[in-house]
Amino acid sequence: MMAEENNQTAEAAENLTEKKISQEHPQGGEPQETREGRGGGRRGERGDRGDRGGRGRGRGRRDDRRGDDDGEELIEKLVHINRVSKTVKGGKRFGFAALVVVGDGKGRVGFGHAKAREVPEAITKATASAKKKMVRVPLKEGRTLHHDGRGHFGAGKVNVRTAPPGTGIIAGGPMRAVFESLGVQDVVTKSVGTSNPYNMIRATFDALTSQTSPKSVAQRRGKKVADLLGRGGASEVEAEAAAEAIAE
Repeated sequence: MMAEENNQTAEAAENLTEKKISQEHPQGGEPQETREGRGGGRRGERGDRGDRGGRGRGRGRRDDRRGDDDGEELIEKLVHINRVSKTVKGGKRFGFAALVVVGDGKGRVGFGHAKAREVPEAITKATASAKKKMVRVPLKEGRTLHHDGRGHFGAGKVNVRTAPPGTGIIAGGPMRAVFESLGVQDVVTKSVGTSNPYNMIRATFDALTSQTSPKSVAQRRGKKVADLLGRGGASEVEAEAAAEAIAE
């Protein structure tokens, strides 16, 4: 009887020792807490990827934020967001590409595009790029273009026309964002060809950069603005009045 009781006590002690070892080091590996912590990290990464994918569904939205740049108020418009991916050895890395237009509403405008792993970072980078590439476009009476023009880039072709007061901005998509940031109030446009926002933006800027004002033409030719405007059939009084309005 004593021998049987000793054997049972020994077996119970061995079982208790094995149970304790299995709790501290399951499957003969590292502690369970460490493995769970790493597993939690993986689940967190998957959750982040899911959030990024969810943001991708809202692409193409426009934003009318205003930012201060050295005390100057700028109009920032988000034209397009595209989800992109890069194939690497371990799989695919997803990111976002943003296209942003920035202007001061007084004749200066620029566009920029950038890529990043997150949407806010891509927008920030694209906005900074747009601010560095702003160009000045001469405006007639501060509301419309001086003359008609055409722009071309790739498969994108655009036509822009000056318009009388009250016309409004007759444009859609990326072109409207450009003219609203520029400060144009009356303009008629037409896009022919591609609907790619990148090509449409570049074609629009090609048309805007070819705009010239009577004042710049008069300085280049060494003449007065009234002399140039008088050749269009206008009287001297009308030409002088138009020249004064342009000079202001």
